[in-house]
Amino acid sequence: MLVALIIACEVGFWVLLAAGLALRYLAGMPRLGAAVLLCEPLLELTLLAASVVDLANGGEPGWRHGLAALYLGYTVGYGRYTLKWLDRHAAHRLAGGPKPPGATYGRERAVHEWKLWARTLAGAAVALALLQAGVWYVGDAADTGALRAWQLVALRVLGIQALIAATYSIWPRKAPAGADPAAGEAGALAGKDR
Repeated sequence: MLVALIIACEVGFWVLLAAGLALRYLAGMPRLGAAVLLCEPLLELTLLAASVVDLANGGEPGWRHGLAALYLGYTVGYGRYTLKWLDRHAAHRLAGGPKPPGATYGRERAVHEWKLWARTLAGAAVALALLQAGVWYVGDAADTGALRAWQLVALRVLGIQALIAATYSIWPRKAPAGADPAAGEAGALAGKDR
């Protein structure tokens, strides 16, 4: 049941996102679109409650609980960023808004990558905390090896993101020949509120 709920939450996320953006930009109802987008956190609260209820009812801690924790961590770390990114692109494509800032180069790109790492850190911290709470909750009553394995997955993802950010710091990406380097800087400055 928990796996089906994780899938339903993921599908629900994209359905609510599409409906909210369609209402904002295609139907010309920005307030209703924003209200639909604000329903997104309810999906994550539902998933969290279902995971707790499953463990409380004697469910064996397993990969599905770990996946739910990582999903919730991703939502905390990247949920708002994803919504804003997609909102900017929808405004550009559907409502004639300004083109969202594109890829940046040099130091600005490295800073952007470290900001993404900070989001990954926040998501990993949430996932690790939820998984540790699950370990403490079930205690010695069940095998918690699966939950501990998912903690290692969260740490690996954090490490990979740090390596990616470090490569942009050590070997900064250069603007292609003929491209205006100032355009990359302007794009980075326009996207600073991410």
